[in-house]
Amino acid sequence: MTEATGAPTLRLDKWLWYARFFKTRALATKAISGGRFRLDGEVMSKPHRAAQLGQVLTFMQGDRVRVIRIVALGSRRGPAPEAVLLYDDLSPELPKGKAGEEWGAPAFESREPGTGRPTKRDRRATQNLKSELG
Repeated sequence: MTEATGAPTLRLDKWLWYARFFKTRALATKAISGGRFRLDGEVMSKPHRAAQLGQVLTFMQGDRVRVIRIVALGSRRGPAPEAVLLYDDLSPELPKGKAGEEWGAPAFESREPGTGRPTKRDRRATQNLKSELG
């Protein structure tokens, strides 16, 4: 598909599906329609918007803000190594805590490998800490 400018374009929901940000195209369409996507800084809610090379897409994925620059449009939904070639990830890296846990996760919820299941006393202590924080 091409726009009036002659530059190649592709529907944004289809591109997000090709790039494997969503499991199905319907999920991509639903997420875009929710109005939580920005294309070059402009809030959008129409999944049929055209994705073009060089555009920057900003959206939430789980608890993380994703900032993606479209590098290629693609022609199919291929394997993950092929999908990674469709974009540059400009998202800030999340700082990691010890044992690979994400920064901001409470330390009392992590356990060292090989320590076994928490006892009832451990579970109560964790629950008390959570209730104090919340």
